[in-house]
Amino acid sequence: MSAEPIMEPVMTQQDPIDLLIAFEEASVAPTRPEFIEGTVIVSPQPNHEHNHGAFKLAVQFFTVGFDLAGVGNGFRAAGKDGNTMALVIPDFYILRREPTELDESYRRANKGWYPIDMIALVGEVTSTNHEIDTGLKFRTYAAAGVPVYVLIDRHAKTAHCYTDPVLPGDDPTEAYYNTDHKVGLGDPLPLPAPYPTLDTAPFLTD
Repeated sequence: MSAEPIMEPVMTQQDPIDLLIAFEEASVAPTRPEFIEGTVIVSPQPNHEHNHGAFKLAVQFFTVGFDLAGVGNGFRAAGKDGNTMALVIPDFYILRREPTELDESYRRANKGWYPIDMIALVGEVTSTNHEIDTGLKFRTYAAAGVPVYVLIDRHAKTAHCYTDPVLPGDDPTEAYYNTDHKVGLGDPLPLPAPYPTLDTAPFLTD
């Protein structure tokens, strides 16, 4: 990306879903903000390299039969009290199931956000502020219990497959993945069964 994301800590009792709608309505350019760890994140539009690489990763899943691989949907994670903990839009993902009638009812009730427990595998590709994906989203996906987190860290030139999410207490900001399989960017990235080994070469640049 060519610009830094806007990150605004939220000091209000307003529902984060309604807050993001307000951000979207106030924006001159089309945007899809996210809400993570009490902060609204408005990222600039990703560049071609980011989108092209993320799309190629999703296609790799499709070609070996993972029809529920996808991009574009937003997901809501709720805390133990039922309140919104996070609203995220992954770069790619694999769902556990086709959206059921209950999932669609949840999406309508939450104004466009599916439940995050639909996700079996989630993936992110870092942009200018890599800490969003290596820190905020790393902790959020672990806290939500997403089993597998694939991270393409273009800043560090590494690719990661995180598994075994751990939430040691009640604080989601303390969550983490216990296992990290790391390779250099461009090397094959093995994933746990039944997923394929991913080719990360599309992210190599001259």
